[in-house]
Amino acid sequence: MGLIDGIMALLFGAGRNVVRETAEVFRENAEAGAARGAEARQQALAQFGAEFAQPAQGGFDRFVDGLNRLPRPALAFGTLGLFVAAMVDPLWFAERMQGIALVPEPLWWLLGVIVSFYFGARYQAKTQDLQRDLARSLTQAHQVKTNIEMLRDLRADSPGSADPGTDAALAQQLEGTDPNPALEEWRRRQKA
Repeated sequence: MGLIDGIMALLFGAGRNVVRETAEVFRENAEAGAARGAEARQQALAQFGAEFAQPAQGGFDRFVDGLNRLPRPALAFGTLGLFVAAMVDPLWFAERMQGIALVPEPLWWLLGVIVSFYFGARYQAKTQDLQRDLARSLTQAHQVKTNIEMLRDLRADSPGSADPGTDAALAQQLEGTDPNPALEEWRRRQKA
C-alpha cells in the first residue's frame, strides 16, 4: 500500500496534478484559454470605450467642431451667391471669373480630390440608405399593384362594375322584399 500511496502522492499529491500539467504542455487548457480570451476582449472594449468617450469639451473643441460643419453650407450658399451676383452685377462677376480662369489646372485637380474625399463618405452613406429604402419599397410593390387593381375595379366607369353577375342571392336581395319588420308594418298601416 505504501508504494501505491507514494506513486499517487507523486502524481496527484501536494496540490499538484502532474498528468494535467504534462498534458497542458501539448494542449491548451480550454478553461484557462477562455478566461484569457474573455479578459483580452474586456480590455479591448475598455480601450475602445476610453478612446471614444466624450470628455468635457472646452471652447476650442466646440469651435473646431463648428468649423468641421461649415464647408457644406458654405459651398452651397456660396454657389447660390454666385448666381445672384451674376444677375445683380454682371461686370463684377465677369471680373471674378477672369481671375478664376487664371488658376492652373493641377490646382483644380487638387481641389477636386479634396472635395471628393470630403463629400465622398457622406455620399456613400446616403447612397447605401437610399438602396436600403428602395429594396424595402420593392418588397411592397406586388401588394401595392394588387391594391391598385382592386381599387380600379371599384370605379363606376369600369366595365361590369354594376353587374351582379350570376349571384342568385344578390339578385333575389335586389328584387325581393326588404326583411325590415318596421318597414313592413309601416306599409301595412299605409294600406289600411
